[in-house]
Amino acid sequence: MSKGPVSLFMEKNFLHFNAAALLDAAKAYEQHLQEGGKMMITIAGALSTGEIGITLAEMIRKDKVHIISCTGANLEEDVMNLVAHKHYKRVPNYRDLTPEDEWNLLQQRYNRVTDTCIPEEEAMRRIQNHIFKYWKEAEQNRQRYFPHEFFYQMLLSGELEPYYEIDPRSSWVLAAAEKNLPMVVPGWEDSTIGNVYASLVIRNELKHDTVRNGIEYMVWLTDWYRNNSGGKGVGFFQIGGGIAGDFPICVVPMMYQDLGWKDVPFWSYFCQISDATTSFGSYSGAVPNEKITWGKLDKNTPKFMIESDASIVAPLIFAYVLNY
Repeated sequence: MSKGPVSLFMEKNFLHFNAAALLDAAKAYEQHLQEGGKMMITIAGALSTGEIGITLAEMIRKDKVHIISCTGANLEEDVMNLVAHKHYKRVPNYRDLTPEDEWNLLQQRYNRVTDTCIPEEEAMRRIQNHIFKYWKEAEQNRQRYFPHEFFYQMLLSGELEPYYEIDPRSSWVLAAAEKNLPMVVPGWEDSTIGNVYASLVIRNELKHDTVRNGIEYMVWLTDWYRNNSGGKGVGFFQIGGGIAGDFPICVVPMMYQDLGWKDVPFWSYFCQISDATTSFGSYSGAVPNEKITWGKLDKNTPKFMIESDASIVAPLIFAYVLNY
């Protein structure tokens, strides 16, 4: 398929420095898929509130991503944007806000994410009121589901449709639910809806184990990786750092080193977008080469590090892969 104007602009202009790394990573992503490979995308930061779904949802629909790892915040904030977008408040001058300004936003029930304020009542409480019944129903039926599976159930029921305030095709979680896309959400407890669940456990309104946990996610991911890493293998496209990236990348050394399975393929493509200062210790900000010694990447794995703003870079790479 021929490239569109965005991709052609990139090919003509993105020739050096981080721009060149961006284009190289996009071309290698495309080649990886063309050769039969699969791709994991990991989403950290506040990319859902930054509306990454506008391009990511189409990547999901076009089978350009095969599994996602995200924080609990990104899982819920995409759905919050879906049902409460018109109630959001943008603060372009967020760098100039005083503590008093921030306090006033809190009193108005707004929670700020950089230049965007999420309305508590219309976004968080609306989801809370709907997802509670899925938690309770599962508990009563002695069923247990992963955090993302409860979101899938809620979205696929259609009961949130009357609240939609954006084009639903721009919601990446809805697109994932419609394809039943594999997902891991490590550290889900560290999210607004995760905190809500914990509060209901403390009140004895729910049991603590109805929502499956991180260890179970790792066990599930082990099985998924074993079944999907043949041939060209699975690539790793990391947006930001943190647990969304650190958790799933460790499944390979865990199998190789802790389980002693010597036939485990390494991740077969690696790209990270981050504007954080490069660090060491094989954590989320470590340079790709250091990950080789930890059994995460092979010495021949294509590796890309793009030191720039993910809210700009990720949509451009997705646009290139989608031939925009």
